[in-house]
Amino acid sequence: MLARPFSLLRPVALALSSLVAAAGLGLAARAAAPASLSVQVVDAAGLPVRDAVVELRSLRAPAGPIRFPWKMGMVQKDRQFLPGTLIVARGSTVAFPNLDNVRHSIYSFSKAARFEIELYGRDQTRTHTFPVAGSVKLGCNIHDEMRGYIRVTDTPFAAKTDHNGFVTLTGVPQGAARLTVWHPQLRAPGNEITSAVTISGAAQTERLKVSLR
Repeated sequence: MLARPFSLLRPVALALSSLVAAAGLGLAARAAAPASLSVQVVDAAGLPVRDAVVELRSLRAPAGPIRFPWKMGMVQKDRQFLPGTLIVARGSTVAFPNLDNVRHSIYSFSKAARFEIELYGRDQTRTHTFPVAGSVKLGCNIHDEMRGYIRVTDTPFAAKTDHNGFVTLTGVPQGAARLTVWHPQLRAPGNEITSAVTISGAAQTERLKVSLR
């Protein structure tokens, strides 16, 4: 007579066990969900540093090609490189359109890219491919005052700080990672510093102080 009630309770227990297991899986999935990381870069006086490149490298970085939402182009206008600093993925081909009324001849002697583009004029465009990660300093053989920078990166989590020194990286995998800050005036080998960071929450903020020349 006692066997029947226990047999009725067994399916209920199994159902409850399945619900608990499903809830556990849901919590684990939420815990491992991509996070966002906001970084503020300031100088020794605590003032925000604009156009510093912030890169995050994680052991769980997603596979596949790296794509950024901005154009892979470095414009020459008013005898300046625009933008002053451009972030591109390793292997990208960058366009160099000339919008000036004078001719330009672009070059770089940087370790990550040594090249020279012969003179070309207004409304003409030349291109160059950057297969090596690192920083590239640009100049013009005709106009010595022109300076530009291309940061070639191997991580999809990279962006420049705004006028308040802030940048937010989204979709960042949780866990141990390395945070790199690069700026052409940063006092450090290669103009960059790297620190360890642990991504542990859905929204996280870091503040980094750097020394500039």
